[in-house]
Parts: sequence; C-alpha cells; structure tokens
Amino acid sequence: MTGILIVDDERDIRELIGDILKDEGYPVRLAGNSDECMAEINAEPPALMILDIWLKDSRMDGIDILKVVKRDNPDVPVVIISGHGNIEIAVAAIRQGAYDFIEKPFNIDQLMVVVSRAMETSRLRRENGELRRRDVTSTDMLGNSPAYKTLRANLDKVTKSNGRVMLTGPAGSGKEMAARFIHANSNRASAPFISVSSAAIEPDRMEEVLFGRETADRGVEQGLLEQAHGGVVYFDEVADMPLGTQSKILRVLVDQQFIRLNGADKVRVDLRVISSTTRDLRSEISNGRFRQELYDRLNVVPIAVPSLEERREDIPELTKHFVDLFHRTQGLPSRTLSTEAEAMLQTMQWPGNVRQLRNVIERVLILGDGSGVIEAKELPGQDTASDAGGRMVLGGAMATLPLREARELFEREYLLTQIGRFGGNISRTANFVGMERSALHRKLKSLGVMTTSKASGRAPHEDQEDLDD
Repeated sequence: MTGILIVDDERDIRELIGDILKDEGYPVRLAGNSDECMAEINAEPPALMILDIWLKDSRMDGIDILKVVKRDNPDVPVVIISGHGNIEIAVAAIRQGAYDFIEKPFNIDQLMVVVSRAMETSRLRRENGELRRRDVTSTDMLGNSPAYKTLRANLDKVTKSNGRVMLTGPAGSGKEMAARFIHANSNRASAPFISVSSAAIEPDRMEEVLFGRETADRGVEQGLLEQAHGGVVYFDEVADMPLGTQSKILRVLVDQQFIRLNGADKVRVDLRVISSTTRDLRSEISNGRFRQELYDRLNVVPIAVPSLEERREDIPELTKHFVDLFHRTQGLPSRTLSTEAEAMLQTMQWPGNVRQLRNVIERVLILGDGSGVIEAKELPGQDTASDAGGRMVLGGAMATLPLREARELFEREYLLTQIGRFGGNISRTANFVGMERSALHRKLKSLGVMTTSKASGRAPHEDQEDLDD
C-alpha cells in the first residue's frame, strides 16, 4: 500500500488537497473520475483514500466506489468529502465502512487531523497483519540435525525466487510450516498466504471456493485464488485434488487468470504456488489419478521434508519449543525434560512425526502433576515396557531365542536405537553408552552394522572430528 489517493471531479480541489498533503510529506496520487480511481487502486492499493461522494461523468459515485474498496481492500481507510453533505449522507458513508466524513468547504487543520489519524490506523492494521503472519511462520522451524540443515538450506535457496515448489514427506512432518517459511522469507512476505485443503473441496463447489462468484444480491465474492493475489497459494495434499479440479488449476497456472462463477470479466492474479503431498505422484500419474501436465507445472523445485525418524537429534529442541509455546498460549506449566524422558522421546516411534510430538507434549503438560520435571513414566505407552515389579517384559520372539542370539539381537537394536538418537554420530553414541569409540566400532562390526563417512538415517557415520583424530 502506497500513498494517499485523492478522488474528486473538481481539478482545483483535488490538486489543492494534493499540494497540502505533499507539503506535509505524504506521497499523493490523483483521480478525477471512477475509472481513473479504480485503475489507481488496481495498480496499487493506497494507504488512504480521500473520496468525493459526487463524481460528475462517472460510472460510479463515491458510495459505489466505497463499497468496492471496502469489499476488495478492507484495510484501506476511506475519508469521504462532499459539498452537499448532510447527516444522512454521512451516516450512509460510515455504515458502508468510511473512516470519516468531511464537508466542503473543509478546514485545513481539520483535514490534516483526520488524515493523520487515518494514516495511523492504516499503519497499525498493516503492522498487526505482519505480526500475525510472523507469529504463525516463526514456529516449528527448529533443529540442528543434518537432515534439518539440508532442508533449511534447500528452503533458503527458493525463498527469493518465484519458482513453484513441491514439498514431499510423511504426514505431520511439517510441510505446511516449510511452505510458510518460504513465504515469510520471500519478497511476498507482506502479501497473503492462503492454504487450500485439496481433499476438502467438493468437486461441485470447486469453482465457487477457488474462483469466487458474482450474484445480484451479494455482488462479488472473492475465491481463495483472488484472496491470495500478490502472495502465495499453498495446495495441501495436492494428490487428493479431483481430476476435474486439476484441469482448472492447470489453466490458471498457464494463464494466471480466470473468470468468477456467473461472472463475465477475467480476473488476473499474481500468485506463487507451493504444493505438498505424502504420496508418490508418479505412481498416481501411472494410475490415471493425477495429470502429468499439472505435475510438470508444480514440480519445478522438489524439496523433501524429513520425517522425525530422520531428525531424532532435534527432538529435545522441538520439545522445549512446544513446552514454551503451550506455556505462553495456554498457560500450561513450564517444565523441563529429565534425562530419561529425553532419551525415551528420542527412541520412541513417531509415525505422526512432529505433529505427534507436539500432541504428546501438550497431553503431558495437561495431565501432568505440574512439577518442574517431565519424567519418562509420564510419556504415553511407557507403562507397557515392564510389569508391576519393574521387570522388563520380553516379546514372544525374543523369549524363544538362545541367550547368545537374544543378547546379540538386543545389543544390535539397542546400539542402532542410540545411533539413531544421535543422528548416526559415533562419538556421541560411544560417549552415551560408555564405550571407547574404537570398541564401539568393533562391536558394530561384529553385529554386522557397517559405518559410513556421512549421515544417512540410522546408519552410523564418522563426523569430521572423528576423521581428524
């Protein structure tokens, strides 16, 4: 939003107001009729409008323009001026969303007071919007694991471009958060981020939801694509999009324009598109459930979002973040993890990934005793690992093995679990289990576990410090 747009059919008046505002340091734009006014708004919404009610030789009067502005740009304050003012006109303007009403001939001091207050209102609305977006996009993008660092590096590379990004990864891994990170760090950060749940759109309502509609009684109702103009539209789980919807979205990506339902005029949009999926889209294409052309348009920059299994090192940091978040937003107790609880979280299975971890921490804080430390026994499912006497309960398969084979199986799974917990780092694993690094190497070799020179899932690896020793 830039400048103050002055709309008045009397040239002397609009130039007089413009000169006064320029002297006060405000950037100014001028329009003498409704067509010029709408052209200025469509080019760039102003920070404030000063609008005359009576506009000679125009398709729309001031009230009509006010209705359109408050519908399409509700954050723009509009100050109405008129030489034929009366209380009825003033009331009508305020009801339609005008910030204030000034009668001609106006007092310059009065005009400047109203303009100053309206500009402050405009500034506060923009700042509040930016703060809300910043609060949403700052959460969850945390970590120091190799898998997270690779993700972060890839995201950083695409933030400054307008290229379409396809995010892949398991459910709950944080694909929407990655999309919001791209938006928040791009040159579109001040523009909207609109999330579209592909599976939630009924095929018969697709055009209405995405493209909007026009009716005689309600006028223009914007769809999600129009709401995202200038910003980012995020297609969540794009594989769930019906084939009919896919063809229509493909046309929008090609033309960057569409026609509202029941409308006649083409609506041009400037959009950056980010999409995500948990499924193999190439398989979906082979089975006729996804269009190859749409895949080619969306998959310009593919980025894989790792599962929590691949970034177990980040669990303590993510847990602390969620504890702080729930303490700040819900007033839940601010607690820390015991060493045993931290180890337990890093060795648990997380099919729901980061979303599941968040839910577990919220549950523990709600049901916990409020003490300062979260103990391992408070974590869900941990009471099944031992019986009432504290003895470990063996699974049926292990109970049938000879002692030597059972011991080797336990050692192999135990060491692999610890290796996964520390992101494959041999030195940190050896330090935790109480072994020399060379002894751990020999043990892993005897158990048939091979080491590599780089991190890969649960595979143990040598870090640079190890190699330099």
